[in-house]
Amino acid sequence: MARPDFPRSLAEFVSWFPDEDSCTKYLAQSRWPEGFRCPRCKNGEAFVLPRRWLWQCKRCRYQTSPTAGTVLHRTRVPLPQWFRAAYLVSTLTPGISAVQLQRQLGLRTYETAWTMLHRLRRAMLRPEQDRISGTVEVDESYVGGPKSGKRGRGAENKVLIVGAVEVRGEGSGRVRLAVIPAPTRNALVQFIKKNVVEGSVVTTDGFPAYGGTASWGYNHQPQIQEGKRNPHNILPRIHRAFSNLKTWLTGTHHGVGAKNLPVYLREFVFRFNRRHTPMAAFQTLLGLTAQHLPERVRRRRRESELIR
Repeated sequence: MARPDFPRSLAEFVSWFPDEDSCTKYLAQSRWPEGFRCPRCKNGEAFVLPRRWLWQCKRCRYQTSPTAGTVLHRTRVPLPQWFRAAYLVSTLTPGISAVQLQRQLGLRTYETAWTMLHRLRRAMLRPEQDRISGTVEVDESYVGGPKSGKRGRGAENKVLIVGAVEVRGEGSGRVRLAVIPAPTRNALVQFIKKNVVEGSVVTTDGFPAYGGTASWGYNHQPQIQEGKRNPHNILPRIHRAFSNLKTWLTGTHHGVGAKNLPVYLREFVFRFNRRHTPMAAFQTLLGLTAQHLPERVRRRRRESELIR
């Protein structure tokens, strides 16, 4: 069973996925691109129960659904609505807010749109995310806040984030972002260790807190700002990422509170890293959701496996 293609336009997308059956078939092809495999006994033969869209293993008779373990499982929202939501989230360049999603899909309540968006955002990050590598720019920035705050690193009413982006010629590769409580040496170095492969060239400004980077196996190359030199010229790629992030948060979401900021950073990273491959972004939202079950469900599964 080959992995399915992807529509090239919204009109084509709607014609491909008009009902539950078409969406379920697509999920099955995406979940089992090399053919069905029973999650219990690994057998490759199954009956399809079309009324319930369940795959029943011919050997052990175990029944499984293409939506099992995903954010789509047992949802009351029709699958075509979920598919259109995933399409809009993954392909619209400015992103989409819950209010806009409610209008686009004709949902009855804002709460439904908000829940759908957050469940899709939960599927955007693999539990074991690859670290970026090569030459990497790293810097910090303040985001949000109802007041402008003070100048410099001590801004009030704002959230501090740290970011890293791969250098790809004049452009940017993959990006990583995270909220940190303060610009301390420990917080910054721990972020680099978690997100950047050892041996990479790490370029920062002259902030002293980055001083321990070299001792952790990185080729640290601090760029010292001189006189009235624009700091954006020192680390242009990460500053461009910060600028795009803030424009997106302000323009699409009209600002985001500190509590929810990590979720929006995850969405920005997901969209930024897949900005040239919107088809892959859509398929990733559907294909990765099985890895983003609630922690209590993952814990129960681990415990049941140990018992067996």
